Amino acid sequence: MNKLRNYNLLLCLGLFMTSCNQKPASEVKTTNDSNAIELIVLGTVQDGGSPHLGCAKPCCADGYYADRKVVSLGITNHSDSRSYMLEASPDFISQYSRLLSSDSGTTLSGVFLTHAHIGHYTGLMYLGREALGASKVPVYAMPRMQSFLKNNGPWSQLVHLDNIELRQLKKDSAIQLGRLLNIKPIRVPHRDEFSETVGYNIHGPNKKVLFIPDIDKWSKWEKDILQEVGKVDIAFIDATFYSGKEINHRDISEIPHPFVIETMALFDSMPQSERNKIHFIHLNHTNPLLDATSTEYKRVIEKGYHVARIHQRIAL
Repeated sequence: MNKLRNYNLLLCLGLFMTSCNQKPASEVKTTNDSNAIELIVLGTVQDGGSPHLGCAKPCCADGYYADRKVVSLGITNHSDSRSYMLEASPDFISQYSRLLSSDSGTTLSGVFLTHAHIGHYTGLMYLGREALGASKVPVYAMPRMQSFLKNNGPWSQLVHLDNIELRQLKKDSAIQLGRLLNIKPIRVPHRDEFSETVGYNIHGPNKKVLFIPDIDKWSKWEKDILQEVGKVDIAFIDATFYSGKEINHRDISEIPHPFVIETMALFDSMPQSERNKIHFIHLNHTNPLLDATSTEYKRVIEKGYHVARIHQRIAL
């Protein structure tokens, strides 16, 4: 009974739901292989969120922004009522509610983690005894990430109480999630203080998606980002900072990311069809791409790129 009460509480806490049980008519799905798998963007901003703690700049002046959630993707298989989250962000409650509201019978069938930085795994706490009190939710993670969760509190309690069930990922080895969906982790260079870092290749029946929310620099990667984007239909890639101007008060060597202007310099000579695949995601609170009226945002769109939008839906 406590678990049921906590489950209902979490659903009702979802900030974007009009009710806990009613599914909007616009989200009712018919099911066949062509539309059985759906991806939804659950969050687009960097780990610290927006507004950002301690920020007195205009980018955070308006306080709370309903459309600014920390980076996460959701995937729903409407044919078997299973849903998955890529990342467990600090905004897990509202993201969980939004994902499960897309199919009234859907259950959370797994969480895929990229690495051990705060915006990407700390939402797991809401599966614990103090909140949902979940039972054996599969959490897919690389070996070092698994070890981090097992050997450090409070995450170790989630394992001990069987709130989560750790499932190990292997580099470049796909996890088959039913007949129509598979997800493959790919290693990327990043600040790996506590775990390795991965992105994901997501394959549905009709589309392939690349998801790399965090990477140091494209030049440090053993793979060629131009080729990797060429293999997919859509690419959600790291756009933490538009340029170095945003962070001239910090040493970029401590927080390396590919600037948006650097990524565009790589892709500007590519065909429009390739640029059109790119959806910039994981935006720092200072990033002008969060403002659709900014000159930088308009420049990105004019060049044929996209900026990921919260609640954006893609049939896979």
